[in-house]
Amino acid sequence: MNGDQKSDVYAQEKQDFVQHFSQIIRVLTEDEMGHPEIGDAIARLEEILEHNAIGGKCHRGLTVLAIRELMEPRKQDAESLQWALTVGWHVELLQAFFLVADDIMDSSLTRRGQISCIYRLLKLYCREQPYYWNLIELFLQSSYQTEIGQTLDLITAPPGNVDLGRFTERRYKSIEKYKVAFYSFYLPVATVMYMVRMDDEKEYANAKKILLEMGEIFQIQDDYLDLFGDPSVTRKFGTDIQYNKSCWLVVQCLQWATPEQYEILKENYWQKEALYEELDLPAVFLQYEEDSHSHFMVLIEQYAVPLPAAIFLGLHATYRRMKVDPHLPPYIKINSR
Repeated sequence: MNGDQKSDVYAQEKQDFVQHFSQIIRVLTEDEMGHPEIGDAIARLEEILEHNAIGGKCHRGLTVLAIRELMEPRKQDAESLQWALTVGWHVELLQAFFLVADDIMDSSLTRRGQISCIYRLLKLYCREQPYYWNLIELFLQSSYQTEIGQTLDLITAPPGNVDLGRFTERRYKSIEKYKVAFYSFYLPVATVMYMVRMDDEKEYANAKKILLEMGEIFQIQDDYLDLFGDPSVTRKFGTDIQYNKSCWLVVQCLQWATPEQYEILKENYWQKEALYEELDLPAVFLQYEEDSHSHFMVLIEQYAVPLPAAIFLGLHATYRRMKVDPHLPPYIKINSR
């Protein structure tokens, strides 16, 4: 299959996935919308779901459709596709919940639901399936891990209190692993593994080695684009440095800064984005991206089996974003308080 064909398949999968959301809304709201006691609340739920769950790239949810890579062709019927589409939306709803919670903590002004809906959907669609309780435990565990990551993030960089001594590489990696990698990368793939009844714990551990590494690559790239990315391309206005967040750029700056540069950063944390240019962090990032991609390919070779390498390669390709030429002036958007 060539690149154009893959693009067409992906576009069709996304179209099918987004269209399936209307069924999710209907299942969650139709029976109770006219109820005299709770009708207003159900109408509000519908509004919240449509506003917060639609509009993203749906990478995590679409990953669940990779179940077709692991199922025997004779088992790939319309019912199994409905299960995959629905469980994929479970992942997307959990993602929406985390994003809204993160935006509230970060005082973000914009963002594209309701966590309890996930478990209602699981019960409605998957209660009779042999993997039902595994998915319940997986979603609960992923929620716990993500909230641990959120807590680490908040106590490392409390609002209005810049303590650069807390911005260590070890703490940064702990935050990105718990706050992002578990639910963004391990959750959707582990969901597929449970649905096709893979039961060897070593297979889950091997997948986790690859997927947590992907999470780190993704988060570092996200941190870089938060400052140097063009919002017209990335579709986001980052606030990491402006709101005193521990991010990869700050960690790198602290590793490479002279004592004088350290003092400048300490006294003018949110203003001194010029230091990142002075330290040539765009070039550092590009080198990191190349090295991490090579390391990622080695991990796939070592740990992907019995999962098809295409699952990991497709997920990795989907998340890799724009390249930034370090020789061009970067787009700096943190220029005012």
